[in-house]
Amino acid sequence: MKNFNELASQEQIENSMKALEANGMKAYFAGTGAEAKQKVFELIPAGAEIMNMTSVTLDMIGVAQEINESGKYDAVRIKLMDKDVPADRKRQLGAAADWTIGSVHALTEDGKLMIASNTGSQLGAYAYGSPHLIWVIGAQKIVKDFDEGMKRLHEYVLPLESERANKAYNITNGSFISKLLVFNREITPDRVTVIIVNEKLGF
Repeated sequence: MKNFNELASQEQIENSMKALEANGMKAYFAGTGAEAKQKVFELIPAGAEIMNMTSVTLDMIGVAQEINESGKYDAVRIKLMDKDVPADRKRQLGAAADWTIGSVHALTEDGKLMIASNTGSQLGAYAYGSPHLIWVIGAQKIVKDFDEGMKRLHEYVLPLESERANKAYNITNGSFISKLLVFNREITPDRVTVIIVNEKLGF
């Protein structure tokens, strides 16, 4: 069985970055999580409306905390915790913020990104809703192709996400890959930025 927590080689990283660029996305390399965090905040203007999706990766490198706690940004997630904001409005805010940031569960060497979800709450913004999208991806998430990506999702990501969801939300029956977004290419110039980090971040 493939070790899905092993960092990709430099060749695999370079192949993925070239493919992402060919598929209409900007690709950057960061040697460390700290470098990735610095790049993120070089890209996002101060005061920007931004939704940080639930992401172990963003938590690990301090991006989520900076967005939600620094006061430098119009943090959508803070609004989603306001009980006075109607549920319909929360869905709109989460799906169409000016900036959205998160991660993915697999990146193929030919530049396809795979995101699995139980609720689908992040997928609308990723697919279309947000005009500016950033994904931060640990290099252990790079896989050879779609089939290997599917194995990574089912054999590696799902058990870890079920464990996380149980601790966070008391979901004792585990999580599910209820919805799956496969991002083949982006047709809107400068919409999507991918930062590949040469560290094991998230799962």
